[in-house]
Amino acid sequence: MSVWQLVAVGLVILLGLIGVLVPGVPGQAIVWAAVLWWALADNTPAAWAVLIGATALLLLNQALKPLLAPRRPRESGVPRRTLTLGGLGAIAGFFVVPVVGAIAGYVGVIYGAERLRLGSRGAGWASVRSVMRTTGYSVLVELFACLLVTGAWLGVLLLR
Repeated sequence: MSVWQLVAVGLVILLGLIGVLVPGVPGQAIVWAAVLWWALADNTPAAWAVLIGATALLLLNQALKPLLAPRRPRESGVPRRTLTLGGLGAIAGFFVVPVVGAIAGYVGVIYGAERLRLGSRGAGWASVRSVMRTTGYSVLVELFACLLVTGAWLGVLLLR
């Protein structure tokens, strides 16, 4: 697989990660399709192992999705911009502190944005709790699953 194809696969995966944050966009399906594209073009045992693992993880995530609270961003009272910043913070946090950084990035950025918007520490934490109850857990679980797939893809690329 050429470098340009790998860059294109990476951009599609990034598009899928951002798609997880946007209601109505099938971010998981986009991430999975990018990994499928890579596995079909690369055709190595490691590529197929990542595809099989990604398929299992994303199917498990879809099966567990009904157990989580549905996304109701308007009920939290938080601007959509704050939720988007939180998702981008989770993506950045995942790569700064592998795996656990996604959770810290998501919650930390939402807290920071809400503290700036509302002006006090207590109001910022109350807003974070409201976000996590109404949308946070379902978005975070879906984003985390896609980030794990992305990490596996990057890991295989870097270990070659």
